[in-house]
Amino acid sequence: MTSSVDINNFLYSYSTDIQRMALNVRELLLLSLPDINEQIDSTAKMIAYSYGNSYRDLICVIIPSKKGLKVGFNRGVNIPDPDKLLEGNGKISRYVSISSESVIKSEAFRQLLHDAYIMYKNLN
Repeated sequence: MTSSVDINNFLYSYSTDIQRMALNVRELLLLSLPDINEQIDSTAKMIAYSYGNSYRDLICVIIPSKKGLKVGFNRGVNIPDPDKLLEGNGKISRYVSISSESVIKSEAFRQLLHDAYIMYKNLN
């Protein structure tokens, strides 16, 4: 597990709104994904959440930027999304734009996390 100090240092250069939302997403991920591995990728400027060391073990990533915050989902194209939160047009991944705390607290976002976890477990 990555320390809170490391996470805070990684997020330091972003606005306080981005920092706050990223920390709230992090808390939700750590509560929703049992025994998940958390790793900062400074080069890619993201925090990765996975159950192993390969890309196929990746569940999601927190992607902060000066413009906003996104949560990217590996295999996002296969996650049910009745509320149309997922964006992007990649062959595998999709992301959710975190524009406010209400997105983080929404049942739709929590369901995406749950479905991503269940999908991973079913594939492994």
